[in-house]
Amino acid sequence: MMATIKAKPVKQTGPGRSRAQDVDRHVGARMRERRIMLGLTQQQMAELIGVTYQQAHKYEKGINRIAAGRLYTIAHALGVDVSYFFEGMDNDRDFKPTPQQRMLLDLARNFISLPSRKHQEAICSLARALASANDLTEFGLPPIDVK
Repeated sequence: MMATIKAKPVKQTGPGRSRAQDVDRHVGARMRERRIMLGLTQQQMAELIGVTYQQAHKYEKGINRIAAGRLYTIAHALGVDVSYFFEGMDNDRDFKPTPQQRMLLDLARNFISLPSRKHQEAICSLARALASANDLTEFGLPPIDVK
């Protein structure tokens, strides 16, 4: 005897409209993550993709689904492939960023908002110098105390 599996019906919220699914929330979260990584506000994002601020917000929250053409436009505006939005679909159900990941995101946000390329280069040089200072301990030399 073979068991049959029935698909669950999609609940309707209005005439012809289905509720947001997990995939819609995931795509929206990836959109938000990339936008923040680039240092863009929701308003700037909305202007880039030709929608209102409210619509961009609804996309990011997964309240409204993103049509294929719009997803392509969003991917282009954020400098990623469309597949970027679906990465990690199966394995990030309970993802919690580590404190180091949060600091890295904060660093990226602040770095991108620095007023000049010269300041960004200075930060890169500082990070390189600090990393090199830690490498000295591998050779038996005392680390450089930076205060």
